[in-house]
Amino acid sequence: MKTRLNWFAFASVLLATGTLTPGLASAGAGVRVCTFPGSPSIALDEAVAREALRTAGISLSLAPGGFDGSDDDGVSLKELNKALARKCDVIAGFPRSTIADGSGSKMTFSRGYLRSGYVSVTTRDATAPAGGAEVVAATYASPAQLIAVQQPNVKLDLENTAALTVDAVASGHAQRAIVWYPAVVAYAATHPEQHFRISGAASPYADWQLVFAFGKNGAALQPRIDAALQKMASDGRLAALTRKWMLPEADQTARPSVATFAYRDGPGRNDAAWRMMSAADHGAQQGHFIKVDASAAGDAPGFDRAQVAHGKTLYSSACAKCHGPGLQGLNAPALRGPAFAPAANAKLTIGGVYGYMTNNMPADRPGKLKPQDYADIMAFLLYSNGYGAGATKLTDDNAKASKTPLNAGTSQ
Repeated sequence: MKTRLNWFAFASVLLATGTLTPGLASAGAGVRVCTFPGSPSIALDEAVAREALRTAGISLSLAPGGFDGSDDDGVSLKELNKALARKCDVIAGFPRSTIADGSGSKMTFSRGYLRSGYVSVTTRDATAPAGGAEVVAATYASPAQLIAVQQPNVKLDLENTAALTVDAVASGHAQRAIVWYPAVVAYAATHPEQHFRISGAASPYADWQLVFAFGKNGAALQPRIDAALQKMASDGRLAALTRKWMLPEADQTARPSVATFAYRDGPGRNDAAWRMMSAADHGAQQGHFIKVDASAAGDAPGFDRAQVAHGKTLYSSACAKCHGPGLQGLNAPALRGPAFAPAANAKLTIGGVYGYMTNNMPADRPGKLKPQDYADIMAFLLYSNGYGAGATKLTDDNAKASKTPLNAGTSQ
């Protein structure tokens, strides 16, 4: 198992006239623009930044060293805030999605300048595997891993970077890859002899936009950058800069039906194909989607306050990196609020969510925790969604067996 996080793992951490905010940048240096280390779209991000700030009448200085790249745990939310406070006024190439956009952070964001997506990549001469699991490459701790882990009958090949993920297919190490499309563009630029077959990845996690992110010191720039991007979009300059980075329309229309896969989130779950089995199904395997049936009502399993406290500690160390310190969602779905536990008519059961968690989480090492630790995390999630603590301890068996729909509790 490789352990270095890629540039997308924290993603989602969270031309008006006027003068720049005092102290925004050092005298004569202009606005400091950082890009993410290791991002396959750095060339695009820098080009759009130059043109946008030129259009806004603002000088800039590129600060590619705004982040420390030596930490094996990637860029944390703390490091992100530190960079924006001390080294950068703007981060170019910040990834956002409608599911995991980091909107709960203190940052502000521009309008998007590139809408692209995660794609399924094979070589042009690839053939379907004759029986057995398909080897699928994905970038560790990225949306690609979340997409790949939910597909049936696959064996994951987790790579450290998007470039290595594409290369796993090119070298024949993997039969297919799930990767962000700009990574394919960047790889093709250095390997022009290599040609791929691209199709869209049918997943709610697949659709992302690149934006500019501003910290406290740079928030005054946001309306000016938005106005610049709007002007660039109107006169065709933005399209010219981003054309080769955009997913071709033919590939978008060639996306497989969402019904081909079994996804935990996203649209299209109202028909019979999306009625889900109980998560207590003993046939569920690690790396496969745990299906859930929320049609059977029942009482929520009990848990105590000691479990909530322990579960919160475990969540902070094992889950918060992807799901956010406040369960708000970063590069993985939110685990609090109506998207996770609606007020009524839930499509997920408590046992279903628990079964999915124990078989597939944490994304870097599925199933690595002890059964009681998973139960304690589930107690914390229930408490965070309005369920009240009592005197009964939640056990692994009780959590698995619960067919109670995950509607938000009203005890808090």
